[in-house]
Amino acid sequence: MDYSRQGVKERQKDVRSTTSRLASKFWIMVLRILLIVIVGVGISGVMAVGGAFEGLIDTAPTVQLARLNDTGFSSTSYYSDGTVAQVFAGAEANRVYATIDEIPLMVQHCFVAIEDERFYEHGGIDIRGIFRAGVSVAKEGELDYGASTITQQILKNVIFGGGKENNYLAKIKRKVQEQYLAIQVESVLSKDQILEYYLNYINLGNGNYGIKTAAEGYFGKELSELTLSEAAVLAPIAHSPTFRNPITHPADNAERRQACLDKMLELGWCTQAEYDEAVADDVYTRIAAYNDERKGVTITTFSYFTDELVEQVLEDFQKELGYTAEQAQNLLYYGGISIYTTQDKQVQDILDKYYTNEENFPAFGFTSSTGSCYELSYALSVFDADGNATHYQRSDLLKYYEDYVDSQGLYYHENGGKKGISELLLSEEDINAKIDEFRAAKTNNEQLKFIESKQLTPQPQSSFSIIEQSTGKVVAVYGGRGEKKGSLTLNRATNTVRQVGSTFKVLASFLPAIDGAGLTLASVQDDIQYFYPGTGKEVINWYGSGFRGLQSIRTGIYNSLNIVAVKTLEQIGAPLGFEYLQKLGFSTLVKNEVGEDGTVYSDVGLPLALGGLTKGVTNLELTAAYASIANGGIYNKPLYYTKILDSDGNVILEKSTESKQVMKTSTAWLLTSAMLDTTTIGTASRLSFKNYKMPVAGKTGTASKDSDLWFVGYTPYYTASVWTGYDHAFDQKNKNYHQEIWRKVMEEIHETKQLPYATFEKPDSIVQAQICTKCGNLAVIGLCDEAEGGSCVKTEYFAKGTVPTQKCNCHIRVDVCKKSNKPAGPNCPKKKVVSKVLLIKNEYYKINPRTMQPYDPPEIITTWDTPYIYHPDEICDKHLPDGAYIDEEGNIVYGDEDEEEGAGEGAGEGAGDDDTDGE
Repeated sequence: MDYSRQGVKERQKDVRSTTSRLASKFWIMVLRILLIVIVGVGISGVMAVGGAFEGLIDTAPTVQLARLNDTGFSSTSYYSDGTVAQVFAGAEANRVYATIDEIPLMVQHCFVAIEDERFYEHGGIDIRGIFRAGVSVAKEGELDYGASTITQQILKNVIFGGGKENNYLAKIKRKVQEQYLAIQVESVLSKDQILEYYLNYINLGNGNYGIKTAAEGYFGKELSELTLSEAAVLAPIAHSPTFRNPITHPADNAERRQACLDKMLELGWCTQAEYDEAVADDVYTRIAAYNDERKGVTITTFSYFTDELVEQVLEDFQKELGYTAEQAQNLLYYGGISIYTTQDKQVQDILDKYYTNEENFPAFGFTSSTGSCYELSYALSVFDADGNATHYQRSDLLKYYEDYVDSQGLYYHENGGKKGISELLLSEEDINAKIDEFRAAKTNNEQLKFIESKQLTPQPQSSFSIIEQSTGKVVAVYGGRGEKKGSLTLNRATNTVRQVGSTFKVLASFLPAIDGAGLTLASVQDDIQYFYPGTGKEVINWYGSGFRGLQSIRTGIYNSLNIVAVKTLEQIGAPLGFEYLQKLGFSTLVKNEVGEDGTVYSDVGLPLALGGLTKGVTNLELTAAYASIANGGIYNKPLYYTKILDSDGNVILEKSTESKQVMKTSTAWLLTSAMLDTTTIGTASRLSFKNYKMPVAGKTGTASKDSDLWFVGYTPYYTASVWTGYDHAFDQKNKNYHQEIWRKVMEEIHETKQLPYATFEKPDSIVQAQICTKCGNLAVIGLCDEAEGGSCVKTEYFAKGTVPTQKCNCHIRVDVCKKSNKPAGPNCPKKKVVSKVLLIKNEYYKINPRTMQPYDPPEIITTWDTPYIYHPDEICDKHLPDGAYIDEEGNIVYGDEDEEEGAGEGAGEGAGDDDTDGE
């Protein structure tokens, strides 16, 4: 620039010029505007940052302090003796809470030393740590560096779901809110409270959540037993449960363990001697050895009792506490609750022992003494190179082997050089080999990816339920044959409905007849050919052909007579029988339902007497119904637990059985009396205990074609039901093994518990009377006791007011000719005539089921009574006067009078002389 006088003048001239002045004003204005914008932007930036921060704070979640210690703790069920039965643990939920007083100070310090060494000094956020992390972020450009205090870590995991943000802005937002909330938490909780929550919440790897669970999981120790060396192993895991797992990554864990020990020494939280001892400890060898010892040990598989318990508890949470299904699940699996069950460990262990021992079930094969096989469930999905799937089912496997089986589908057959297979299999090894061949064929020798599922289920299956009848407590159940392999699987004791056969004779027919229709154990039905009214369907007795004639309800019970049961229900009406079944707690009965095809289904009919049901009933409900008889007529709704406590020990649910009188006490005792005969002289004589004195009452049951076999029985202490059958209702070969299981289980239970001998207490409402077994009326001594075929006099029990008042009207004393075995005529020699007591009873012609008409020629139905029936229209035809005969109406027709007299004078003598053979 020219600073001479002349140069300055030229410059002044340029400034004063109009053009120059306008340019100057423009740039000054631009500068001013720029300054204003800069200042405005700065102010706006400050305000924006302040506003953003305020927004983050305002949107921070609310901290509910209860969530800090109520999240993810395993629940526990207890046997009736108070010992642990089952642990319920959802993901991250096997924590066992420990108070800060239970956690050794040395253990607390190890975690503080490595995770937050200034924990006892800061107010929720560590300023020094934040600056250190800031420097690291500036250098590395990553936001993964820590500075999170123990308080922040709790909030991160409990409130912010673990902090798994997928972008920087979200992570910054969470960090700001986390720090703000940490200050809030520290203002209301003490350091000990915060540390207690932290040590109980943290994931310590290998499925261990919380410090107490980890101490057991890695070392098999209580917290109080942990050493400094062991605590230093646990502390580093919190930062990385996977990669600092001392079992799978011992070297990585060891590196951080050493850092923990160094920090402990530096902070003065351990002595040099303690430090040296910990460093020298070969702790990882000890951990590995304990882990090997624990392999295969699991508490995750629920028992059959627990399966049903889960259903009951979840239902009650929703019904009684108003929870949603999700809330109920969360409380059970994550809430740390305690469930006190009715399950008796001693009883359940005995039941488990028999059901997991294959020797108690039929051997594999299809004979009357064997009868077991496997049922196959199979699926295979094969994926080609493009990921497309081809799916194969069991039917494809069977077709591959060109399966040709017999009418029952039970045996292997040869076909075209291949050995066929059926849905029921005898050899586990054989079917596995065939599956291997099938898989290889479909996957090109497993060159293609595949997913396979197979399950071999032994058949026939079985279930067992035991109830303490006096309380309604379910003490044990087993829902399938063999070892249980999964949780919440098919429970044949509580969830499967089956046809119950003759066990319903007592419940649907005889019980309501005695309790509500005025009949007694002495009441009789005629066991002869019988068809369901209005049908051509004949009722057949279990023992096959033949009929037993007049039979009492008592004999109908202990000999399980089908026709007697159905006739009794017909007499009292099926609706009454159905009403009593509803009182007994059955929930699967069908009163009147219309199917999709318009078919009307109803269980209110005479087949009800024999267990003919639309759906069937469960083992447990059948047991509960019979338990009401054993309990003097009081039905107790089955009870699985008595109380549930929350994680703080407060009662949130209490449960007691719902009881109601469903029959008279006298009826219950009378039925028990008859069912005691079942196990001594009836169809279940093998069920009496062999080596332990205890009365057993009960009832057998067999469904159509032996597809379902039952025994339900009781002692003065327990009621139990056993069922056996194929899951898909094939006929059974071995028909007795389930009774042996029942007797062995129940006898061992009573013997193990040393239950004293007891009887079924007879109520004051029971009286006795001598009755005639053929008509049920009062016996006439000198008549009924001298009846042909044996005495018909029996001392029977009755409820007061039901003793018959009428005397026997079914027996008559008749003079009978020994020659013809017919009523004696006037010409029968006196020495050939004997006095007999015969039965007065109608006889009937046998009906042809095809035509529902008598056979041609007519055929009288024969029964056990037939030889002893009095036929007044018959008379001896062996001792007639000469020329006399018996007409069609049974009258004697004589010749002329003189001939009759002449013949009569010598007829008796002559006849006597001729009739000497066979005396």
